[in-house]
Amino acid sequence: MTDDCLFCKIAKGEIPSKKVYEDERVFAFEDINPQAPVHIIIIPKRHIGGLNSLSEGDEAVLGYIQAAAAKIASQFQELKNGYRLVNNCGADAGQTVFHIHYHLLGGRTFGWPPG
Repeated sequence: MTDDCLFCKIAKGEIPSKKVYEDERVFAFEDINPQAPVHIIIIPKRHIGGLNSLSEGDEAVLGYIQAAAAKIASQFQELKNGYRLVNNCGADAGQTVFHIHYHLLGGRTFGWPPG
């Protein structure tokens, strides 16, 4: 964790959030500006800036996040017919907090293509 990272501070409880899931590796909370009826942010507790700054061994936590997303989604009746898991990589893709995170979105029908 880094001292100046917003998501590190949320995971440590220094900034309040509406937690929906936590274990030893990941923390998940409701997005403060939801883009769908269900909009959860899932982060690793260990600071990783983004996909382009992965270190050797980070694959394990990224795979773990995928499994955690499925577990979290199963808690929401609104997601029984599907959901979207999104990672924005870099400023041009919409990443605004540079701590890798995934948006778990659902509760409505999404269009394609996104963006």
